Amino acid sequence: MTGLDIFALIILLVLFLCAIAAFVFLGRWPGDIAEKRGHPQTDAIRVAGWLGVLSLGLIWPIAFIWAFTNPGTGNEK
Repeated sequence: MTGLDIFALIILLVLFLCAIAAFVFLGRWPGDIAEKRGHPQTDAIRVAGWLGVLSLGLIWPIAFIWAFTNPGTGNEK
């Protein structure tokens, strides 16, 4: 192995670790937002966030928007 091969392997390892970190960050993000906002359905939002990441982003925007909603503040009198 030459020095260039070792350098390429290091770069690939760093890219792989960055991809895993991004995957974990995006999976946790909606649940963390819901928890900080005191959302009553935090666990469901957390599951939807992980399912959204596993489905390659199909459900993730729904979980993200759901985390920002505040149920119970509608037309109450």
